[in-house]
Amino acid sequence: MAFDFLDVSSEEGRALLREVGADAGALPVVVVFDGRVLRDPSGVEIAGALGIRTRPDPRPYDVTVMGAGPAGPAAAVYGVSEGLRTAVLEAEAIGGQAGTSSLIRNYLGFPRGIAGADLAQRAYEQAWLLGAEFVYGPRAVGLRADGEMRVVSLSDGSASISRAVVLATGVTYRRIGVPSLDALIGAGVFYGAAAPEAQAMAGEEVYVVGGANSAGQAALHLARYARQVTLLVRGSSLAATMSDYLVREVDAAADIVVRHGTEAVGGGEGRLTHLVVRDRGRGHTETVPAAGLFVLIGAEPHTQWLPDGVERDDAGYVLTGADRRGGAASASGGAHLFETTLPGVFAVGDVRHGSVKRVASAVGEGAVALRMVHDHLGQA
Repeated sequence: MAFDFLDVSSEEGRALLREVGADAGALPVVVVFDGRVLRDPSGVEIAGALGIRTRPDPRPYDVTVMGAGPAGPAAAVYGVSEGLRTAVLEAEAIGGQAGTSSLIRNYLGFPRGIAGADLAQRAYEQAWLLGAEFVYGPRAVGLRADGEMRVVSLSDGSASISRAVVLATGVTYRRIGVPSLDALIGAGVFYGAAAPEAQAMAGEEVYVVGGANSAGQAALHLARYARQVTLLVRGSSLAATMSDYLVREVDAAADIVVRHGTEAVGGGEGRLTHLVVRDRGRGHTETVPAAGLFVLIGAEPHTQWLPDGVERDDAGYVLTGADRRGGAASASGGAHLFETTLPGVFAVGDVRHGSVKRVASAVGEGAVALRMVHDHLGQA
């Protein structure tokens, strides 16, 4: 859908505000194609104004897919293509974490890479054209079994009722809380795995924020390409948070510098060209050249809303298959790799314990899980 942004301080922006009778003090103002004016609207209000479904159909679905990152639409595509009435519920944005990537270089079939947003749009369009129903806006607040049905309760009081549920809610990477850096996500600042962007850092100065295993692994991988990798660690030692073998590898790497007690507090505009770092002890700041900043300070899975009947690990990731209590026996009698401890509920993608955290694997898990859903429905 075509759209445009107008700066309220521009002549054109001021003219439009006057035309629609809107007050510049209630921004943002959204002017819809049919003339309606929305003042500081929520995402759900905008979606509703554009004709997007914001509440699930009260009639039962065969399967409800929770989340529209890479795993969710993949599950939907295989659900509807196998004749299952499928709903995809998304509270924020199609594409999930992958949708924020400026260029995904390691996804099969795109030798020159593809922007995460473009891949997400293609996945959405494919699932929608096949017949999947997308519901945008309300957040999941509960999940329960009602006989053979699984009921997902939503924040607006509605519910999605289906014979099976696929959890593809993903994770949120913890942010460092620096607005000037978060504004550059995808333009030199990256959250999560460093592998897709590593080759683009060839010959550059690169910084990694974090002191756990994921940060150490990212630094070692980036050092294969970058001129120098600097690891910014808030604490005074890596030993308390990083595996010993990784500490030894980082220490032995000639192209990796570790700066303890240091944090990133600012960066460039438009695209990351420099970084402002601060010594936490002395309060001293300095500006250093930087082409890439990779933030790996942990992630939080979107599982707080799940009932106790869906078993999770200590970090909140959903346990499936052989990782569940009782081993590999499926809750529905088979050997369902992605089934949770609640029969008829499956988990795929980043939210699942032991997942690979890659777009391709998330897509594959979504596709395989729907085969298992089909088996479950045949037994139900």
